[in-house]
Amino acid sequence: MSQNMSVNAKSLQYGFLAGAKRIEEKKDYINELNVFPVPDGDTGTNMTLTITAAAKEVAAISDPTFANVTKAMSTGSLRGARGNSGVILSQLIRGFCKELEGKEEVVIEDVAKAFNRAVATAYKAVMKPKEGTILTVAKGLSDKASELSKSKKGLLEFATEVLEYGREVLNQTPEMLPVLKEAGVVDSGGEGLMTILEGAFDALTGKVSYDFSNGFDAGSVEGKTAPDASGLKMTNSAGIDRKEIDTSHIKYGYCTEFIIMLEKEYNKKIEQEFKAYLESIGDSLVVVSDDEIVKVHVHTNHPGLAFERGLTYGSLTSMKVDNMREEHREKVIMEAEKMASLQAAEKEASQNQEKEKIMSDRRREYGFISVSVGEGMNDIFKDLGVDYLIEGGQTMNPSTEDMLNAIDKVNANTIYILPNNKNIILAANQAQSLTEDKEIIVIPSKTAPQGVAALISFDPSKSGEENLSTMTEEMGNVKTGQVTYAVRDTSIDGKSINAGDIMGIDDEGIKAVSTDLLTSTKELLSQMVDEDSELISIYYGADVKEEDAKEFADYVEDTYPDCDVEFNYGGQPIYYYIISVE
Repeated sequence: MSQNMSVNAKSLQYGFLAGAKRIEEKKDYINELNVFPVPDGDTGTNMTLTITAAAKEVAAISDPTFANVTKAMSTGSLRGARGNSGVILSQLIRGFCKELEGKEEVVIEDVAKAFNRAVATAYKAVMKPKEGTILTVAKGLSDKASELSKSKKGLLEFATEVLEYGREVLNQTPEMLPVLKEAGVVDSGGEGLMTILEGAFDALTGKVSYDFSNGFDAGSVEGKTAPDASGLKMTNSAGIDRKEIDTSHIKYGYCTEFIIMLEKEYNKKIEQEFKAYLESIGDSLVVVSDDEIVKVHVHTNHPGLAFERGLTYGSLTSMKVDNMREEHREKVIMEAEKMASLQAAEKEASQNQEKEKIMSDRRREYGFISVSVGEGMNDIFKDLGVDYLIEGGQTMNPSTEDMLNAIDKVNANTIYILPNNKNIILAANQAQSLTEDKEIIVIPSKTAPQGVAALISFDPSKSGEENLSTMTEEMGNVKTGQVTYAVRDTSIDGKSINAGDIMGIDDEGIKAVSTDLLTSTKELLSQMVDEDSELISIYYGADVKEEDAKEFADYVEDTYPDCDVEFNYGGQPIYYYIISVE
């Protein structure tokens, strides 16, 4: 960050990822500060999980703009929000991004407005805002930013003074909340927010450096070790250890969280009624929503009542209930169990959203359905805008009924279906003929790479027929190769094949056969690449180790220096590699 007066989208992307790295480094330290609203020691973990969910989406953006970076920050943090602090953080991010989403560059005045909108959004989401928390720190940052935006300071000086004032406000939080003063700590959520912002600032000013070219991996943080939380004196003036803090003040014992996948009308009036009900059975209430989901966090003695009311609006996912008194008494044991539970809930939520996603009540002009298999391949299609994924492919072709069910779930006037397998095109065509209330356009993609190419070439300004022509033409530029194993002895195209042999197959037929995976894969690729080739994309399957796939990708880069090489985890079964050449 220099003294220049504007910030571009690439800087926003890098700063956000660096902030996420910093809080991951310090999450244990922030957990130790956590005594409000209950001493369950999970603020650092919850805020880290929240921002990490968004960081993975942000890191995947190769051509950053304010539109795509802010969208990834906002939607990723909302869907990944965990705990009270995580939900509030997601709302701060959401409001901040809303102010910047349509920009091409950002100046100091824009940053100040974004801080203001972030604070307004977060306060609105919390039923009973409490001063001395992350909200207070965020408001302090916003107030200072507004004040300095009227000056003629450079961006570096502006950011420095705003962050310094944020620290001053954070240091005052023990005077606002007696429980903080008793424990001798500042607010943990406020510390988490400052940690993120300071991490971004240090990266943008060159104090630390990160390489996100291979994506965001919170589990392999490098750099300075976080401060040892054990060195922080967690006692009050009377020498009471924080672990002895009385839990009798916890009126509602269960931290309850869930996501509602909206299936019925949900407007502002209904939301207010829902909030009022939850407030009648608990506290620490945070309810936030977008067009498709509602994220709920409440402390209550009756989690089942909260779930029952939520079910009146739609199906539930990511349900989590924690006994906060037990968490406090058995923190070390519970931390390990909770992390495992969160990971399982996150995986379950992803699967449920993929299979049962209900679109907004407002019908859109167009939507996409794609056949896919493999965790990585599914993520790729979702990142390209696919609304509904049908699990299927070679050996498990989806039926016409599967297609019709998917069509029913996508609320759009025109729906594009990408079969991504020649054996599925017929079922897609039949579903098209049986659908009367929506325009169905089948893009005759025979492989997943063809489907990817078709999606990239989609133009929302064109008609359905024009897009069919363009997307089909673009698929013609894609050569696809697949590497798999033979299930029986046979002879094809003059090649003798034994059961267990590794075969390299392209669009025309079998091109390579051997007993060695790497040998067959290299031979297949050599027959696919010619002097006109520009891009090689590699998708490695569930049965290939990541290190082996990376070694193969390095070989491809060295062997074909005139081609760009993309390396992706597909996670597909049966096929060790799927390769496309364009």
